Amino acid sequence: MFQVSSLNEVAHLPFSFHKTLPVLAFTALSQLGFLPNALAQAVSEVIITGNPLSKLQNANNVSSLSGMDLSQQGQSTLGETLNNLPGVSSTYFGPNASRPIVRGLDGDRIRVLSNSGASMDVSSLSYDHAVPLDVLSTERIEVLRGPAALQYGGSAIGGVVNVIDNRIPRKPMQGVLGKVQLQGATGNQEVSKGALLETGFGAWVLHADAFDRQSKDVKVPQALPCTKPGSPELAKRICNSANEANGGAVGASLFFDQGFTGLSVQTYKSNYGTVAEDEVTIGMKSERAAIEGEWRPKSAWLQSVEWQTSQTRYQHTEFEGSQVGTVFANKGHDSRIQLKHKPWTSGVGTWEGVWGLQTEQGQFSADGAEAFAPFSNTRTQALFAIEEFSVGKASFNVGVRREQVSVQSLGNPDPSVERFELGTRKFSPQSYALSSAWQWLPQWRLSANVSRTERAPKDYELFANGPHIATAAWERGQSGLGLEKANSMDVSAQWQQGAHQFKLTAFQSRFANYIGLLGTTEVEEDLPVQVYQGVRAKFSGFEAAGQWRLMQSAGTLDLTWRADAVRAQNLDTDEALPRIAPLRLGASLVHAAGPWSSHVGFDWHAAQNRVPEGNLVTPTFTLWHAHVGYKQKVTGAALNWFARINNLSNQWAYSATSILTSTAPGKAPLPGRSLKLGVVASF
Repeated sequence: MFQVSSLNEVAHLPFSFHKTLPVLAFTALSQLGFLPNALAQAVSEVIITGNPLSKLQNANNVSSLSGMDLSQQGQSTLGETLNNLPGVSSTYFGPNASRPIVRGLDGDRIRVLSNSGASMDVSSLSYDHAVPLDVLSTERIEVLRGPAALQYGGSAIGGVVNVIDNRIPRKPMQGVLGKVQLQGATGNQEVSKGALLETGFGAWVLHADAFDRQSKDVKVPQALPCTKPGSPELAKRICNSANEANGGAVGASLFFDQGFTGLSVQTYKSNYGTVAEDEVTIGMKSERAAIEGEWRPKSAWLQSVEWQTSQTRYQHTEFEGSQVGTVFANKGHDSRIQLKHKPWTSGVGTWEGVWGLQTEQGQFSADGAEAFAPFSNTRTQALFAIEEFSVGKASFNVGVRREQVSVQSLGNPDPSVERFELGTRKFSPQSYALSSAWQWLPQWRLSANVSRTERAPKDYELFANGPHIATAAWERGQSGLGLEKANSMDVSAQWQQGAHQFKLTAFQSRFANYIGLLGTTEVEEDLPVQVYQGVRAKFSGFEAAGQWRLMQSAGTLDLTWRADAVRAQNLDTDEALPRIAPLRLGASLVHAAGPWSSHVGFDWHAAQNRVPEGNLVTPTFTLWHAHVGYKQKVTGAALNWFARINNLSNQWAYSATSILTSTAPGKAPLPGRSLKLGVVASF
């Protein structure tokens, strides 16, 4: 049985955006005083991933984070930023690497997108690989489930996380607007800066942004050992958890009477420590170019044509001290075109629909001592269609997707590396989904989703064969794996009356061939062998959230709350599946009066006792947080000041969803108390 006490024992960018950041920031601030006619508004929020037909947002279980909530709650990783949304947890490989987990599903079952296009990184390959996206350059993050996720492929079997920015402007404007962010935190001595400028003249809109984030080892309540040269042997810090990241983008759009077309070029660079190994650091670089547009023809049946294409070059180098260890690289492109037809009315109701084509190609390589997966090529072509039928107070949404996937193992160019199987596997996944929503009463809305989803195995699930330190195992794929298949359903009830609101969703997914990394009795080079195998599995649980207006006189006082739970079971062995979040409850008192806002609240995590053999139990813990914010206008600019304290009681805790909790006990506790200060200036 796991006890807390047992844990106690235990590259160059083509151009440098971090150098241009001060210039952009100075320019932005100067505009505050010299452009009295500048638009005094924040950058517009653009919803990309929500149901393209717009009527079934609630049925599709869309949750989002944007605006000042994103600035205040944003962390250095995508997973931790979304961690407190109902139904969303984090893989948490320390403070520098995490992906979202949605309803207990992670890895290549959660599709991470950048403006609805493929991110083309290798974050799903290993828990220590970070997502090359930063909230400092982000306007909105959406989490999507339901039939609309069929637009994005079999890797969206658990849902879609879309990181949205305005690097390709999608709305015309005149004049100048922008945003400057400055933030600092005590827990990791973080200093973060970001700036954005947009200007419109005539038919053109131009965009530029840049960010820089610097942090040191993360503070925790108890002392931990560290063997990294230059670091204290024992300190209240997570050893090797420092991080530095910078990047930015330029973009432009040309608008015409019937639509727009635009392009952007962006870079992201990060250097961070991997907390599982005290002397291993990762240097990451990603470069992406994208084209996007929309055409609204004067047609009797066609409402719009939308297209996008992107090209990505990604490289990830692991350093063992000063020596290069393993180099991971991925380059590829993705393209999408979708047609939306105009509504047409039958004798009963109205039909709207979106039809589309998607292609994606990736070339992966891993070269070095920890190259546990071969060089590979993956190609995907897909057709999808989503149709919505509305009649009276009810709506029905049906989605279908058909894919052709080819996965080719090329082995390793080093002739001494002979452990990888060569060959090509081809798959034809098919997915279907149906949603319904009914406005039962003015205050009540009921919805339901059912789906049949198929996912082609990834290259590493088929052909891996090598040592992987992040999982503390020798990982081995199986080239004979078939399609991962899941039947899923959820039902929701939502109530709203004035400021009062409530939503409850219950869900279940049954997998006929859930591909998991399962233990064996074999040992290879002193490492336990884990094999990707298909098993029958079941995921079930609920999500709930609500708000109750307690006072509305001198300001407002609201009680907000949230709760979720997931149970995941290997039906072949009747054993619990690993890394599943326990029951979680959270509540906050939120006060607003004039320019002031504040809240105090907590997140309670139950003990996770349902773990497979060999995994550690995590005890109950509660994390308190508090916030205060102030808004003011200065010479045409809107200033939002905020202060936030996380882990107010300095609680010592471990994440049940982190693989490090079991494979490297004591290496990655959750961060201790930290004060975050920041200001966002919009003009």
